[in-house]
Amino acid sequence: MLRVFNPPWREFVTINVMQKLLTPILVDRFGREIRYLRMSVTDRCDLRCVYCMAEDMTFLPRKEVLSLEELERLAQMFVGLGVQKIRLTGGEPLVRQGIVSLVEKLAAIEGLQELCMTTNGTRLAEMAEPLRAAGLSRLNISLDTLSADKFHTMTRHGQLANVLQGIKASIAAGFRHTKLNCVALKHYNADEAGQLVEFALSHNLDISFIEEMPMGEVTSHGRVAEYISSDELRTELSRQFNLVPSAEQTGGPARYWTVAGAQSKVGFISPHSHNFCGSCNRVRLTATGKLLLCLGQEHSRDLRHVLRRPGSTNEELEAAIREAVQIKPEAHSFDVQSSDVQVVRFMNMTGG
Repeated sequence: MLRVFNPPWREFVTINVMQKLLTPILVDRFGREIRYLRMSVTDRCDLRCVYCMAEDMTFLPRKEVLSLEELERLAQMFVGLGVQKIRLTGGEPLVRQGIVSLVEKLAAIEGLQELCMTTNGTRLAEMAEPLRAAGLSRLNISLDTLSADKFHTMTRHGQLANVLQGIKASIAAGFRHTKLNCVALKHYNADEAGQLVEFALSHNLDISFIEEMPMGEVTSHGRVAEYISSDELRTELSRQFNLVPSAEQTGGPARYWTVAGAQSKVGFISPHSHNFCGSCNRVRLTATGKLLLCLGQEHSRDLRHVLRRPGSTNEELEAAIREAVQIKPEAHSFDVQSSDVQVVRFMNMTGG
């Protein structure tokens, strides 16, 4: 009788696989499955957008920022715990040395369904093709205005031409379903909403308009005075475009409308007027390794401490992540009528 020999290592691998299959995904205490990780690779940026940071910023010492190897290890851990989508953010992720190499390594993680990036677009002209070749799935590109002068004002020194060249390069590199992000401010750029939608339609791009979030102390404008709701913007856009509600979900906070006769979508991200907390499926990792459980709250856990502790194991790291998810709050508490700083950290410290 033929006997089949099963080496001990095969039994070990089988048990290992079964354990992974049986391991529950990350679920918070409100029953929300965590499927989306926004991973900041740096707090640094080559622009100084008025709604994002102060003009005179002090950035983190490099030793406090997670290494590429640490970022990769955490990404593998989160995907193993059920995360299907990772978005690389900053600051500006393309200023981080080794970013293309990191993209290549993350894109190879088994089980990761989408690896995307939010960028200001200033470096895409030279980096779009390498990023696409490395395995990046999709891009979100910040574009708040089509006026070169206004762009210079809103970014404090940026050049619009660099971003437009970057958008052109991303299309040439083969990126699809690219989305433009516009932070809408009533007296800065809200009057350009129609032009921005026209630009998106003409390039087969999606676009989302974002209500400004009250993060960090800004001196360039009053947040109450500059607030414009998604409903107001959509009403204005409806005078120019036939907007039809879309049932499509991308895993993010935007609610989408389609434009009759076009492939592009128009989205609205409304942390004030229509908050998206009830379906929140994401957590944020800062460049220093702090796991933020909510954009608008301070609930967090320091994963860098666990990563850098001598002899730390994946089991300890997994336990820290699971414990952190259980303190994810039910909702943020932004107050659109308050001019006070509601979250002290700037967006570049938050991770997009």
